[in-house]
Amino acid sequence: MFDIGFIEIMIVSMVALIVIGPERLPHVARTAGHLLGRLRRYVSSVKNDIQNEIRLDELKNMHTSIKETTDSIESSVRQEIDQLKSMAETDNTAPPSSPTPSETSADTKSQANTADSSNKPQSQTTNPEEQQHHVAKNENK
Repeated sequence: MFDIGFIEIMIVSMVALIVIGPERLPHVARTAGHLLGRLRRYVSSVKNDIQNEIRLDELKNMHTSIKETTDSIESSVRQEIDQLKSMAETDNTAPPSSPTPSETSADTKSQANTADSSNKPQSQTTNPEEQQHHVAKNENK
């Protein structure tokens, strides 16, 4: 804090010994020590208060930015929901169309493929790892 060397401290203490006297010097030194301790505690508490205020300000800024972000996300989600609702309402008001012949044949083919895959025996798996497992099982028998 202060740029005071050992020589300056010795000079100040000699002057204090001469001016104050040897009888009152210990009492004055003790009082000066107490005052210096109070000053340090006061400065430390002021620093802590300033740091707490800075942290509080940062938290307030963070809170406002998070609130703005959540508000923007909420509004975009609400817009999407409103769009989906309006699309669903327009789909409900439109007359139902009968499926075209190509759509019915595609549905029939997909149902047939599903039925074929469920009737496939276990030994005809398409996964290479499963095939190796079945080969290893057969070899152990």
